Amino acid sequence: MRVLMIAPTSFFNDYGCHVRILEEARALQSLNLQVKIVTYYKGRDLPGLDIVRTPPLPWRSHYEVGSSRHKIAFDLYLSGTALAAALRWRPHLLHAHLHEGALIGVALRALLRVPLIFDFQGSLTGEMIDHRFLNPDGPWYPLVRRLEVWIDRRPNAILTSTIHGARLLIEAFGASPDRVIPFPDAVNTEVFRPPLPEEIPELQRLREVWGIPPKRHLVVYLGLLAPYQGTDLLLQAAARVVRLEPQVHFLIMGFPGETHYMAQAAALGISDHVTFTGKVPYEQAPIYLRLGELAVAPKMSATEGSGKLLNYMATGLPVVAFDTPVSREFMGHEGYYARFGDADSLAEQILYALRHPGESAERGRRLRARAVAHYSWKAAGQMLLEIYRAVQRGVRPPVWAIASSQREAKTEEAFR
Repeated sequence: MRVLMIAPTSFFNDYGCHVRILEEARALQSLNLQVKIVTYYKGRDLPGLDIVRTPPLPWRSHYEVGSSRHKIAFDLYLSGTALAAALRWRPHLLHAHLHEGALIGVALRALLRVPLIFDFQGSLTGEMIDHRFLNPDGPWYPLVRRLEVWIDRRPNAILTSTIHGARLLIEAFGASPDRVIPFPDAVNTEVFRPPLPEEIPELQRLREVWGIPPKRHLVVYLGLLAPYQGTDLLLQAAARVVRLEPQVHFLIMGFPGETHYMAQAAALGISDHVTFTGKVPYEQAPIYLRLGELAVAPKMSATEGSGKLLNYMATGLPVVAFDTPVSREFMGHEGYYARFGDADSLAEQILYALRHPGESAERGRRLRARAVAHYSWKAAGQMLLEIYRAVQRGVRPPVWAIASSQREAKTEEAFR
């Protein structure tokens, strides 16, 4: 089977939806499917992937993270590139990521007469509001909302990274329940894992490289840096934690805006307790996460998934996150939950987890077991192939939600 993936982003970059695209493609290739990824001209080529890029945009040389008016031109270029690739390659199925990709996919489906899968990773209008590109009270909001509803009702099937996303599509955007399939993010649990004894010298070396004092308890964050990711609130919480526990250090891994957040940390008086690494290549993320004793996930988006939680879980880290449906869905009873958007509550949960190392270690172990049991890419790849085959036959695809509703009970039973 030939699958054309449409990725309206600068694939590959080391964050979020890029990891989902990458791991889906690898999982499908392991099952002997051919996958071609059409994407923007910027991004990192990875071995073993067939990537087709758009021509460069003359007036815009760097990648785009989130909403931007320049993405309209990027997507026009992507439409032409995807059409040319599809006519040459004749895919059996289109797999579109994000709403812009789904819109392009609708047009290509009409020409090629092949099924269209839409990989929904959050609300279009929700993301634009999160990025402060769209005012929910402004004149453009109703128009963009109607466009989102129109797109959501066109694909043959829609994959959602969370059950919460599936409910949102059905209840808020009127998507047909028969076409919505919760297909959660997954993680390579063999790569993301707890540290081995023989790795201790390398972990100590990394701490020295980044100037992290040897006796400090290390809290880690890996992801984009932005207000909707909760970076500002994380730094505010870190200031409260450090005042009460000076032997705590925060390793904040990600981009963009490192300079801005370093200045913010300095203004809070915690520069010597926070280390910013900038972008960490995805291949190096597992070893960097193994440095931590505790992970934080302060994401503020109400509609997007949070794949970083699975990386934390597979590494065996206890996790503090804001109390959101997505966090609860992934971590169940094993996460530490702070009140949504509350820096004081986030600090309280971080302090509690650090002050109760035995309980935290047990929660980390259970989160690792949960990731292995329910969120591995090996199982997810087989499920994706079954969805493809069902859509091609025009029958109801298998519904991951049925299994998902039983996961909590099975996980709890395993630990009794």
